[in-house]
Amino acid sequence: MRETSSVPRETCFIRLFPSLNFGVLQRTVFRGYGEVTAGRCTDSTPFVPGSALSLGSVDNRDEVKAFLSSRRAKITPEQAGLLGGNRNRRVPGLRRSEVADLAGVSVEYYAQLERGNLAGASDSVLDALARALRLDEAEQAHLADLARAAGPGTRTRRKPPAPQVRPGVARLLELMTEIPAFVNNGRGDVIAANPLAQALFSPMFDDPTRPANHARFAFLNPRARDFWPDWERIASDTVAMMRTEAGRDPYDKALTDLVGELSTRSEDFRTRWAAHDVRLHRTGVKQFRHPVVGDLDLNFETMQLTADPGLFLTALSAPAGSAADDALRLLTSWAASRI
Repeated sequence: MRETSSVPRETCFIRLFPSLNFGVLQRTVFRGYGEVTAGRCTDSTPFVPGSALSLGSVDNRDEVKAFLSSRRAKITPEQAGLLGGNRNRRVPGLRRSEVADLAGVSVEYYAQLERGNLAGASDSVLDALARALRLDEAEQAHLADLARAAGPGTRTRRKPPAPQVRPGVARLLELMTEIPAFVNNGRGDVIAANPLAQALFSPMFDDPTRPANHARFAFLNPRARDFWPDWERIASDTVAMMRTEAGRDPYDKALTDLVGELSTRSEDFRTRWAAHDVRLHRTGVKQFRHPVVGDLDLNFETMQLTADPGLFLTALSAPAGSAADDALRLLTSWAASRI
């Protein structure tokens, strides 16, 4: 006869994914209980909306520790200019003492920082850490956000982004008739989109869940892997942007709930979230495989709406006379037929 006992579902989640560094996943909340068979958890309980693990209050120290240690592990002694650095090396990347030397701080002080205590760290210390760890612009900004959250006054929460765009922004989208354009917040919710953007992202908008969300589409909708030819890159960039936003606003409950939902339902998301990578999303090229017009490569520009903190406008375009430009014109006709 099988021996069973009931344990809290959150306990099962932690046992099932012991390698997942939760960082800001401070508290998990599930409805119901998991089943333990001979001392082991099962993962058969499906995700129930409203019962996802929730990030709750942010444990900034854990997040700082995971971020700094993961950056340190990425740098080889050769990259840091350390000669003979591979001798008797037991850990990947640099040792704490080596980072301390490169940053010009004591080993004890750097160890304190990597234990998660960034409170009181000066800008000069943060700059020195950024140089020692070879942080890029996004990583350096993320470190500054973590230090800000660790300092005094962290209970003052940022005003949440508006749930809808102002009439002036809506009119701007309406006038952009030849290019796809949309407005989203930092967690990837689409707040507004012109008809061409809705046509371009039709596989995402076909899902009745609102607001449409780029991360939820990428990780939970099976159509995403066909829609994005370079799905692996899109998935990694999406998680890195969410991690960046979590640093900017660690008290965004909607973001923390979304991270909890995706962590529960997608191993691909969990793996990427645990990497603690961050990214700025400003300009570049996106590749699409649209179900109607086929493959097209579009340039994108993302601009912050300075009058609406937390909202960003993204516009996509194709070089004049290119195959992608022709595909956009065809998409415009198809979008008009759907109205």
